[in-house]
Amino acid sequence: MASSSTPSSAPPRWLYCDYANEAGEPVGCRGSAVAPYGRCLQHLDGADRSAYLASLSPGSDIDHRGTTFSPALLKELLAALRDPATGQLRIGDAWFAMASFTGEAWFVDATFTGRALFSMARFEDRAAFHGVTFTGKAAFDRVAFAGVASFHGARFIADALFSATFVGKAWFGRATFHRGVDFRGSVFEEATELGPLVCAGSVNLSATVFRSPVTAELAAHRVLCMRTRWAATATLRLRYATVDLTDAVFDYPLKIASARTAFGRSSGSIVYEARLMGLDPRVRVASVSGTDAAHLELSDVDLSGCKFTGTFNLDQLQMDGDCSFASAPGGIWRLGARLTRWTPRQALAEEHHWRADRGQVGWTALSSGSERQGVGPADLTRVYRQLRKSLEDGKNEPDAADFYYGEMEMRRLDPARPRGERHLLAAYWALSGYGLRASRALGWLLAAITATVLLMMLWGLPKDDPTPQSTGTLAGQHLTLRTDTPAPVNPGGPLTGRLTSQRFEKSLRVVINSVVFRSSGQNLTTVGTYTEMVARICEPALLGLAVLAVRGRVKR
Repeated sequence: MASSSTPSSAPPRWLYCDYANEAGEPVGCRGSAVAPYGRCLQHLDGADRSAYLASLSPGSDIDHRGTTFSPALLKELLAALRDPATGQLRIGDAWFAMASFTGEAWFVDATFTGRALFSMARFEDRAAFHGVTFTGKAAFDRVAFAGVASFHGARFIADALFSATFVGKAWFGRATFHRGVDFRGSVFEEATELGPLVCAGSVNLSATVFRSPVTAELAAHRVLCMRTRWAATATLRLRYATVDLTDAVFDYPLKIASARTAFGRSSGSIVYEARLMGLDPRVRVASVSGTDAAHLELSDVDLSGCKFTGTFNLDQLQMDGDCSFASAPGGIWRLGARLTRWTPRQALAEEHHWRADRGQVGWTALSSGSERQGVGPADLTRVYRQLRKSLEDGKNEPDAADFYYGEMEMRRLDPARPRGERHLLAAYWALSGYGLRASRALGWLLAAITATVLLMMLWGLPKDDPTPQSTGTLAGQHLTLRTDTPAPVNPGGPLTGRLTSQRFEKSLRVVINSVVFRSSGQNLTTVGTYTEMVARICEPALLGLAVLAVRGRVKR
């Protein structure tokens, strides 16, 4: 904290104040000398100060870099810039770099018509900028706010830069940024609220530190939180924003949620969002890579473009409300000389990029200019597995099934896995979509039943049901009988002649019994016997896969 509030030792680019003590020795004041007096505003004598202030008018440019302001001195300066007719405080270019404000600094309802540059300034007490309009660039980089910093209701027409230490509370409620606001490197010691504020550009919180529990309400186009650290519990309630959490650190639980309505605690204080109107108010997460997801909770956010690879403890990520992912393309697509069919499911953006790089139709390619991460099937397998576990722990079995499907797909397509395993997974995929596609399993079951019935009618049923024959011998008063059943006779004649309703009924009875793993008791030829044996193994398995797939979709 000390480093951010200590002025640089490099000489500033302005003419130093030449104020000397009674012995005539320069005191080393680094305040900007007011022309033509050679001294800073603090050290001007009464007559020279009055003459300088009398030369100012509303909208004048002022340069007081390095100057120390007491509350009384600042009040005198601002009084010279206030319109006597309207009471409006108007300032042109304002140079306050490295200035020190020893007491309360009140710029309330002022309008800076030029640039407002407070770089490396220090506010020892309250800094009040609420209701201020900044029409030019506003720079508060490396500023130290020892007391409360209030920008409530301020309007920033151009870019705004904040990287300072906020030792006291910081108020940005109902602040409006027409372009972007940069808080990079700032430290919020006691801030419990950030916003609600509206930013038509980016709110950059990268490398920012929040040391106290905080609730941020931001309506912005983008919210950048790369390497941001939350050292206490925090809640980000966002609208319209795409948030990037790459390498962010959560020491305590952090919740990110979409706000369904405009910010404001009453109808009369709703934050005006005109510059964001027409955009989708739902929040999108661009990346959680490099974070520890054990303390992260996402609620009602769009994860269709989110990067997950490189995230730690992803299986402990909490997802609440309507958290949606990208969808895999559905339908039949031509890939080179063959057709491939995909069924709709939730999929990771990184799977889209990986497949699109290989020319697979229907998948979304990585946007131009984006950095390629070299993500492969092994990486995606781990991500799908951990997200599946996260959903299962949250009792969301139906959505977890989609991530199990994605995990199995990546295992099947991973060239580093044994070929036997990949062939087995390919068969599992073809038969039932990894036990998740009931229609596929039922289709194979219907095909198997049809083929079995046809085999039975053509070759499996004997020509006629064998008629048992009894023979016996009489020896005295004893009669010995023996009944023999002749071996089934293979059917003969043309094949079409075997397709009768009677043979169909018998064949269907055999097949139905096979599906439920029972023997029909029907006399069969050798071909029919082996066909029934195969059917009693395969058809119940296909029925079981179909039941498993249905259960996976309806299980709570």
